[in-house]
Amino acid sequence: MVLFGQWGDLSPLSLAALFGVAIVAGCIDAIAGGGGLLCVPALLSAGLTPAQTLATNKMQGCFGTFSASLHFIRAGEADPRQILPAIVTTFCGASAGTAAVQMLDPGFLKNALPLLLIGIAGYFLLSPKIGEADSRQRISPTVFALTFAPAIGFYDGFFGPGTGSFFAVVLVALAGFNLRKATAHTKLLNLTSNMAALLSFLVGGKIVWVVGLVMAAGQFIGARVGSRLVIRRGAGLVRPLLVVMSLAITVRMLAGDEGDWLSRAAGAILAR
Repeated sequence: MVLFGQWGDLSPLSLAALFGVAIVAGCIDAIAGGGGLLCVPALLSAGLTPAQTLATNKMQGCFGTFSASLHFIRAGEADPRQILPAIVTTFCGASAGTAAVQMLDPGFLKNALPLLLIGIAGYFLLSPKIGEADSRQRISPTVFALTFAPAIGFYDGFFGPGTGSFFAVVLVALAGFNLRKATAHTKLLNLTSNMAALLSFLVGGKIVWVVGLVMAAGQFIGARVGSRLVIRRGAGLVRPLLVVMSLAITVRMLAGDEGDWLSRAAGAILAR
């Protein structure tokens, strides 16, 4: 466990900058996902190793998804009982994903992921009315819990980028949720998969707690702001930002080397 030591000596200015990044990331993540696009580069720039970055990012991200989930539940936008089986299977899938990353190279997903995210962006961009109201349910909650929930949970534990987009499009296109309701329930499922991965990272001992807790406070604040915006603005806000974040993740994946360092970092954490 990394508590103080080298990274506990980050300057107050550096910690303040990371706090600010976490606020913005938490707000964006609560609306459309993709907050890691900001947090991961910021953590690497602060001097954390890839393994520390992956673990610390997951830890602070849990606070953001928890904050958004709590607000959506209190506002009556999300009901954990409605998707309880999916929560259980998402946790199981994410746990399996964090185990599988020790044996398989997630870098191969870099080839398929951009196409999937572009497809999601196109779906919401070319369907201007989609998600404004509940639609016909094409799959039952049981089918969702037994198929898509564990599959996306596995993906989140194994790789991660775009998880929120995948949950959102399935809940809207197949489960019949409107986009605001889908976003609210996506946060519950995101929180579940984040917690499953976090358990493995806790065992690995790579979380930089000083940095993680500072950013967790920012995530909590930002996610609260973002979840309020979702409730007030609905699909009119979520849809364009979901398109933008899906395309932004695609560009980042095509330009960067996330698959390579993610494989090495996750392996170093989980193999301990």
